[in-house]
This record gives sequence, structure tokens and C-alpha cells, in this order.
Amino acid sequence: MNIFDMLDPGQPPERTAAEVMCSRKGCRDEATTQLLWNNPRIHTPERRKIWLACDEHAAWLEDYLQSRSLWKETLPLTPEESA
Repeated sequence: MNIFDMLDPGQPPERTAAEVMCSRKGCRDEATTQLLWNNPRIHTPERRKIWLACDEHAAWLEDYLQSRSLWKETLPLTPEESA
């Protein structure tokens, strides 16, 4: 038996606080925003990587991605996505 056999297939696994934590280095605040991006040199055009951001760092992370031509979209982190 492995750990995945113990999960209830009808329920998604619960996320830990670390999974909804801001991606900004050193920040431990809860994320409220998703920043979708991809690196066209290594990802297919439809691929989207996601960074999570708290209210304080969302603009900073978006600017960081835009300045490197990696940013695609900024979306709110909904309760369904963070649960």
C-alpha cells in the first residue's frame, strides 16, 4: 500500500498553509493572487506556471515577470483553488 491509496478519491487532498503562501522570497503571508507565466524558451505557448502572491507582493511579482517578458495573466486566488 502506498500513501495515495489512503486518499479518499471523492475528496481532493487538503492543502497546507505552505501551498497557499506567497511566492516572494522570505514572505510567509497567505496568498490572495495567482500570477500565471511561462518562459517561451523552455515552455510550450499554452503552458502556464503559477506563482502565488499576497496583497503586498502581487504588484512586485507581476512587475518582475513582465520585465522579463514571462507574465501572462494575474487572477484572484479563489477559495476553491486555495482549499
